[in-house]
Amino acid sequence: MKEGFRQSMAWLHTWSGLLVCWILLLVFTAGTSAYYRDEISLWMKPELHEAAAAKVSSAVAIENAIRTMEKEAGTASRWFISAPSDRNPAVSAGYSLPPAPGEKGRGKFVRQELDPATGAPMAEPRETRGGDFLYRLHFDLHYMPVLWARWLVGFCAMFMLAAIISGVITHKRIFKDFFTFRPKKGQRSWLDAHNAVAVLALPYHLMITYTGLITLMFMYMPAGVQVAYNGDQKTFQSEVFPGAENKTPAGVAAPLAPLGPMIAQAQKHWGGGEIDRITVNNPGDANATVNISRQQGQKLSSLRQAVQFDGVTGAMTSSTGDVPSGAAESRGVLMGLHLAGFADPLLRFLFFICGLAGCAMVATGALLWAVKKRQESAKVLAKGGKVGFGLRLVEGLNLGAIGGLPIAYASYFWANRLLPVGMEKRVEAEISWFFIPLAVVMVIGLVRATRGMWQVVLGVGGAMFMALPVLNVFTTQSHLGVTLLQGKGPWPVVGFDLFALVFGVALLYAVRHLQKKKTALKPVAKARPQPAQSVADGDELVTREAT
Repeated sequence: MKEGFRQSMAWLHTWSGLLVCWILLLVFTAGTSAYYRDEISLWMKPELHEAAAAKVSSAVAIENAIRTMEKEAGTASRWFISAPSDRNPAVSAGYSLPPAPGEKGRGKFVRQELDPATGAPMAEPRETRGGDFLYRLHFDLHYMPVLWARWLVGFCAMFMLAAIISGVITHKRIFKDFFTFRPKKGQRSWLDAHNAVAVLALPYHLMITYTGLITLMFMYMPAGVQVAYNGDQKTFQSEVFPGAENKTPAGVAAPLAPLGPMIAQAQKHWGGGEIDRITVNNPGDANATVNISRQQGQKLSSLRQAVQFDGVTGAMTSSTGDVPSGAAESRGVLMGLHLAGFADPLLRFLFFICGLAGCAMVATGALLWAVKKRQESAKVLAKGGKVGFGLRLVEGLNLGAIGGLPIAYASYFWANRLLPVGMEKRVEAEISWFFIPLAVVMVIGLVRATRGMWQVVLGVGGAMFMALPVLNVFTTQSHLGVTLLQGKGPWPVVGFDLFALVFGVALLYAVRHLQKKKTALKPVAKARPQPAQSVADGDELVTREAT
């Protein structure tokens, strides 16, 4: 505080961002990709691409699925039917079989992808977590206990929030800096880039960080619930977030009422809207119940409306989500902002661009610190000294995270297409190929984080991404060329291929840019001598000695 409030905020901004930036980069990239997790999952299941090209209404698809479930899952204890959507064209159906005589615990769960046009089971898609793995990765981190992972992500998110707020306080000319970029100026260029991508989506950065903490608020701040409900989490959940009541089987056979009139009644109750999911508990039993939930649509809140029916008589027994409590609706809106389930294609794309800006903000911040320290250490090297361990560590982690993540994502997609479809533990093998190259690049970075190694790593990532559309051509008939020539096809798959191509070109352009530079780190050009000064506006993260 001796140097002033803004200068102290610059210190806080630097260290609160740097200490967790590599985990934040993983969280940001995985979370940003999750905006298109349905499209990613579709690309990673080429067996479903043909169904994606067919256009069938949701009502017809549900009717076909119901007939299939009545035929194949008559003895099941529960049915699940997820309606198709523009982003997920197949009908997902599943049912729980009761345990065999003498078995303990739950019975077998069977999951199928049904053709929306006929209701027939489709060719068994390959086992994959698809985009759901990336979605879970951004808050569960994989390979570690879920509770620990979420606490770690929350800790990093708090640091991120502190970095954003202190960055706003520090930047006196925040909006002017947004329109300022001076290329080929070394440290100055990295600072301009960091300022630009930070200000470009500043409201988004604040929103996504704060709402991310809200999604796990009951884990991070449990004291209120513990005191008000004496630790009774079930009562709290039932009062604040009421759901459907599940009855135990009566053991008396009774036919299931037709589901069509129930669906029509549910839509009439909502005043329109599409069906999201149908759950039938105890089909064929006197205590059968049917729960029908509504798609979120363009509703901002993530809370879903649902209607429950008596499975035998078909009478509506209850509804949830019609008039939620203020607390539940407030949390639902904040979660809805974070998940962006309400977004139309254009708004979702804007969210995605803002997410990419957040990734660039974290990456340029880490690189800026390393560039600045490398320039400061030039004097030490000139006197025969050595680069400090901290700088070598940061440069190695930068190469491992910034350069390694593109290779990790590309390897995950390549493994999806190249691993044998019927291999055991295929899902675990796919996920392993995300972390194996990431770990290899991280080790390489810690050993040798040179400019040449940056070129190699970025070049490999760019080549792998650019080749993904080619891989898609040889492993499925649904790809960019076929869709453009025939004028029909699964456009989400085409969008994936186009992004992979553009992102690969961007990485290769970065390699070419590095080749053009004569030195890895170009110092800021010197101007007329001025007195040394420390500033807290525009270049508040650096101390100018004589620029």
